[in-house]
Amino acid sequence: MSEIAPIRWPAYTGATADRPGMWPALLRGASGKCPNCGRAKLFKGWLRQIDTCPVCAAPLGAIRADDAPPYIVVFVVGHIVITSQVLLDGRFDLSLWTEAAIFLPLTVLLALGLLRPAKGATIGLMLQLGMMPSGDG
Repeated sequence: MSEIAPIRWPAYTGATADRPGMWPALLRGASGKCPNCGRAKLFKGWLRQIDTCPVCAAPLGAIRADDAPPYIVVFVVGHIVITSQVLLDGRFDLSLWTEAAIFLPLTVLLALGLLRPAKGATIGLMLQLGMMPSGDG
């Protein structure tokens, strides 16, 4: 059986010196920039990534983050909100409506605010690790 060659693109030869490194790729993706070059926008909509980077020709549209970003967001937001609610409830005697008025909008805002950076960081991680479909089916 022959080995499948990894996907290569012009500005990314696969050599270690050409890779941006794990943390730069994660931070570039989380900030909404191309994880490979850091110069072009990663998203063309709120969560839809561009097909190909116009600067370095990285095939960003081939990377499927799928369910990882929502799981990351649920994990982080759940820990923040539940910890805050337990601490606030232990310190003050608030009504259920007051807690709902505080924590429901907080949950929605945190989830919406963290989803795009989580997807960008996931795309950066997957690009760095070479986790793209081979195109064979």
